[in-house]
Amino acid sequence: MDIEKVTTKDAKQLLEIYAPYVENTAVSFEYEVPGVQEFENRIEAISSEYPYLKAADGDEIWGYAYAGRFKARRAYDYSVETTIYIRQDKRGLGIGKALYRVLEASLLDMGILNMNACIAVPRTKDEHLTNDSRYFHEKMGFSLVGTFHNSGYKFHTWYDMIWMEKMLGEHRAEPDKVRLGEWKIPRYLAKFGDTIGL
Repeated sequence: MDIEKVTTKDAKQLLEIYAPYVENTAVSFEYEVPGVQEFENRIEAISSEYPYLKAADGDEIWGYAYAGRFKARRAYDYSVETTIYIRQDKRGLGIGKALYRVLEASLLDMGILNMNACIAVPRTKDEHLTNDSRYFHEKMGFSLVGTFHNSGYKFHTWYDMIWMEKMLGEHRAEPDKVRLGEWKIPRYLAKFGDTIGL
């Protein structure tokens, strides 16, 4: 299992991972599964500036993660919003941890200091949403920032949305400039086993 850069050629497989989250869960607040062309456009736009990673076993992709712009204003350059999806039959194998370890290292290398995650959470027991994403981010060192109540409506249900954050580096008075588009996968983290201690 390797952690590699996503390309537009991966769009179909990534969509196969993503589609069940759109169709059957409230993990994604999208209502309709995007087409392959739309997904290619998203990959191209995001990966031109920020890390977009896949966990791959040969030609088979088991999960993916990426970072994107947090806000458009210049002062937000040191912050990103993160996203991760794991193939549903491959959850619980440490793939998410491996992807996030590489994502963190890649972001820090390009000067990013803050990782932020926007996560849907259920208000009561729910067939379309669990707290798994929240628990995953807690294990990865993220802390809760705040809750937006009843901010997402899907499957005839109102869902809360939480923001979680993780600080990657020191916030100095004169930080290094963020190098958008200059991201790479640290060689020592490219192998799946290396990132999770296998």
